[in-house]
Amino acid sequence: MNLPLRNLGIAPNAWAVNHTFADITRPPQTPQPVILSTETKTLRLDLAKAAILVIDMQNDFCHPDGWLAHIGVDVTPARKPIEPLQNLLPLLREKGVPVIWINWGNRPDLLNISASVLHVYNPTGEGVGLGDPLPSNGARVLMAGSWAAAVVDELEQLPQDIRVDKYRMSGFWDTPLDSILRNLGRTTLFFTGVNADQCVMASLQDANFLGYDCLLVKDCTATTSPDYCWLATLYNVKQCFGFVTDSQAISVALQQSAE
Repeated sequence: MNLPLRNLGIAPNAWAVNHTFADITRPPQTPQPVILSTETKTLRLDLAKAAILVIDMQNDFCHPDGWLAHIGVDVTPARKPIEPLQNLLPLLREKGVPVIWINWGNRPDLLNISASVLHVYNPTGEGVGLGDPLPSNGARVLMAGSWAAAVVDELEQLPQDIRVDKYRMSGFWDTPLDSILRNLGRTTLFFTGVNADQCVMASLQDANFLGYDCLLVKDCTATTSPDYCWLATLYNVKQCFGFVTDSQAISVALQQSAE
């Protein structure tokens, strides 16, 4: 007697099993090809194999009461991706492209944070650094669950979105991000968020080293660093690590695919 099969795992990396049989063929997903313009080449890519990473669009980096503002940084540039992301994310969700929020979210005890990382945020040891309360509201800097580490209110996180806490500039270092993407069969990654030359670039480089296809979404990415850092980031992505596009080009590609 043939017993019914039950799904085991996350599609497309899933089996169908019962007591006596296991189907491990992993049926392929239906392709969703689109043609996308970038600053160097026109790409044919498969949305069924794509995901968008939104990196560090958090209060500590983008809010006038957050940590960057506390140490005197003008966070106006870090807020520039908010509006284009508000427009782009719903379009990609409609196509089934996973939205993955990659945020600094440290342990309260900071046991996995080295002195070298602490030094980036508190170079004298006397200021407000990782885990310390912000004078304006008491929220602890980049601590998981705190207001400081939360995504800015202007960007909506939906239940189906995926959230990954990170503990270094790269979202791939010591996190489950690579395993999640491989389980979902996602090999083409759109990179957005802040800061372009730091956490976004570190994550994009690691993704490239791991074999992912990398696309930096220019208007959905920004930095509070000097302009030469932004220009160097764009140059290096196009020269070494992937492609540069923008949300308008993605929107056009999605519209054309629906015609």
